Amino acid sequence: MSKLLTLAVLLLAVIVAKAQPVPGSDENIPNLITFGADAETSWGDANFCQIIFFAVPKEHTAPIYIKVYDPDCSGDNDELQGVWNTQTSFSVYGGKGSCSSKAAQKLLLDSNYDEGTLLYSKTFGNDAQYNKKWYTFGPINPSEGEYIPEEDRHVFKVIIEGMAGDDGNMYQLFMSTREDVHNEVEGGYAYYYKYTVRLHDDPKELSHIYPYINDSSIVSIKQTNFDWDNDGWIIVRSVATAGQMMKISKDDEWAHSLYQIKPDEYNTSLDIQMKKHPSGNIRNNNVVIYFENQYGELLKSYSVPIGGKPKYKGNPVAEEL
Repeated sequence: MSKLLTLAVLLLAVIVAKAQPVPGSDENIPNLITFGADAETSWGDANFCQIIFFAVPKEHTAPIYIKVYDPDCSGDNDELQGVWNTQTSFSVYGGKGSCSSKAAQKLLLDSNYDEGTLLYSKTFGNDAQYNKKWYTFGPINPSEGEYIPEEDRHVFKVIIEGMAGDDGNMYQLFMSTREDVHNEVEGGYAYYYKYTVRLHDDPKELSHIYPYINDSSIVSIKQTNFDWDNDGWIIVRSVATAGQMMKISKDDEWAHSLYQIKPDEYNTSLDIQMKKHPSGNIRNNNVVIYFENQYGELLKSYSVPIGGKPKYKGNPVAEEL
């Protein structure tokens, strides 16, 4: 079976309700966060820009809507630095090159990361009318997305960028078939190459990221994280690994660690688990995390684990951390 067909079969087998919130319910991450362009990187955002991709089955022809929860930057769901002065733009792109372009798949974004056809865009500031409320882009014709053969779907790119100011804007995204209610697009999902997120304050909470290993030429991955404040642990679990620790970064620093891919892990998701130190001393921790293969190419992570949450096949009593 080809890699493309294998991926398509797995996707169809595991797509379930709640696959389209970002962060996803299986990820258990409170919010995405993007700071204004004038912020200090030590507050947990490396480049003040986040890109999320939404995939729609090619058979789906009815309009879709992309929604943003709490898009303004003010109120108790955001991170204040002095006075509220941050402007955050949310932009939806489709068309040729919007999602296949390598420029939008890099950590260091160049001038072409916004390639494609701009469908909708709005900039939010200290706008109380949007505080803890949903803002909807749409209706969007699914055919306006770029067809990506690897996904066998039309894909849209959402760019969130801190244009000015220094506050942290926390938000969530959702793809829906309805403007007035949340109604998942059957067979739809979201993915990304880099995540900038707010972690839980509660040490009892466990957050997850699910990179998918779809290429048997991948022999290792490099995990990179930024500004973890040396707080807790990052652990990789999979069908072949009960638990392996990965390096975490200090304040305003980067950290890297390698993980060797095992044959049983091809065509499965890895479970990257993120857990705070039990003391809970570090609060409001914003971090960046991403994964590369041995060629330095960023790997996709999906908001719902492709193939389901990986379950270790060995003896967890003997090997689990």
